[in-house]
This record gives sequence, structure tokens and C-alpha cells, in this order.
Amino acid sequence: MASLSPILRLAAILCIYFVLPTFAKLQRFQHQPKHDGSLKFLVIGDWGRKGLYNQSLVAAQMGKIGDKLDLDFVVSTGDNFYNSGIKGVNDPTFVQSFSNIYTAKSLRKKWYSVLGNHDYRGNALAQLSPVLRKIDRRWFCQRSFILNAGVAEFFFIDTTPLISHYFNNSDNHYDWRGVFPRQKYLKNLLKGLEKALMKSTARWKIVVGHHAIRSIGHHGDSPELVKHLVPVLKANNVDMYMNGHDHCLQHISSIDSPLLYLTSGAGSKAWRGDVKENNSDVVKFFYDGQGFMSVQMTETDANFAFYDVFGEKIHHWKLRKSTMHSSV
Repeated sequence: MASLSPILRLAAILCIYFVLPTFAKLQRFQHQPKHDGSLKFLVIGDWGRKGLYNQSLVAAQMGKIGDKLDLDFVVSTGDNFYNSGIKGVNDPTFVQSFSNIYTAKSLRKKWYSVLGNHDYRGNALAQLSPVLRKIDRRWFCQRSFILNAGVAEFFFIDTTPLISHYFNNSDNHYDWRGVFPRQKYLKNLLKGLEKALMKSTARWKIVVGHHAIRSIGHHGDSPELVKHLVPVLKANNVDMYMNGHDHCLQHISSIDSPLLYLTSGAGSKAWRGDVKENNSDVVKFFYDGQGFMSVQMTETDANFAFYDVFGEKIHHWKLRKSTMHSSV
């Protein structure tokens, strides 16, 4: 059989590329666990306001709790810089809202972060740039990625492109570079997440995104996430979904699975004052003020706590992996 001409070969390659589905794998990173296998981290979201709206006070309490726990790292649930992200890698907002605020020795650990909707209003690519890691080596932000941390595996996902409202909003500019064509981006993201969860053998599976799936706070539930994420999370035995977006602290339990919906988006401006009715799942705790969450994990147990701006423990509970029994 005669060999294909260069033009026909190119046509065949292009046909395969555009016709066959391609699903990008989520990039995987490793965080070396402690020798005893335990894992301790803080979760904070919606924080970057140059120290205002009690951001500095929350940061100070995070430092104190972090020192007691001997942290491994910090998880940021997005909306890292207000009101419109950062303008570029040299924007002083990065240092003013991050490096100059979280100065405690215990917080000099990696900050694993996702983008929030306010971050997309600025230069989203700048937050993903390795240049920022040269300015502050703690910073680590990607759209979506996997973090293997020993007893737990984290699946960080980019939820903003899932929310249709932002694509119909003419009041604000969003940096959609790397997102268009949107449907292809979302198809790759959701398929990549599903495949990664299916393959995971981690003791604890934790998914992190900016937007809430379930919330009784100001923004409420995210219908797009309820539709696209909940079936995947439940089918793959995800233990918890952590988010920000609503400026509050919440602990919500699924009524038909062990899945927890945990909101930690109270890093600065809070006290919205409105609470929505909940017609599904079980609200264990809701706090409208500033604060953060701590998590301590072993092979068999996970201990959670919410702290307010004064460092007071305002809610805590324990989860046993063997029986999946949660006690408040």
C-alpha cells in the first residue's frame, strides 16, 4: 500500500485531534507528610484586602493556632485578592494583601490556592505565574490540580467557569484566557476530576473549590455545582468539599451520603446578615462573622474546628474513618 502524502497525513492527524475526545489530566503535586503520617492544615478564603475588614486580626489568630498545631500547609479557597484580583505579577497588592499580612512563623508554609470569581476580574494568569513564587515562595496557585499529602488527597478545581452568571454579566470584566472555548474547558475539567477520583486510593478524598455547593449564606447553593459535581463526588466516595465564596463558616452534612460541605470564606469582610432557608441536607453550624477552619487528620480520624476573629473555637467535631460517624 502506498504511503500517505504529507498533506493526507496532516489531515488525518487534525481529524483525530478535533474529532476524538481529549481529556486533560489534572496535574499532580506531592506534599511530603510528617513522619507519623498525620496531616494538619488551615483553610481560609475570601481574604485579600490589604489587612482591612479584620483580615489582619484573622491572620494573627491563624498564626497562633498554626503554632499550636505545627501546620503542614494552608488551603486557600479563592477570592485571594479584592476587589479585582491583581493587575500583573508586579502588582503590589500581592505583597500588601498576602506577604505583609500572614507573617507568623507558623504560616510560612505552602499556601495551596484556587482562583475565585474576584480573581478572574483581574489578571488571572498572573496569579498562576511562577514569578509570584519567586516573590513569596509560599504561594502556589493553579486552576485545577491534585495534591497528594499522604493520608489525604486533595482535588483543587476551578469552579468559576462553571457558573453561567459570570458569562452573562456585563458589569464586570473577566479574564477568560485559557478558558475559551468554555464547553471544551468544562468537559475536560469534569472528566479529568472524575477519572482522578476513580483512580484515587487515598484514605481521605477532599475536593476544594471556590464556590459553595450547599450554602445557606448570602450566595446560597450553586445549581451548576449541584448538577455537575455532586453526582461525581458521591459516586467516588469523596469525604468533603471545601469552599469559600460565602463570607462565613458553615458545616453542612449530606442526608444521603457521608459527604460534608464545609465553607471557610470568612478571611476578611463578613457579616452579610442574610441567611437562606435550607430544604435539603443538614446544617450543623453556620457563623456569619470572620474566621477560619483547622483540620487535623490521621489514617482513622479527622478533627475539625472553626475559629472566630478572637481565636475562640466556636464549633468543632470529629470524624472517624472506620465508621464514618461524625460527632459534634
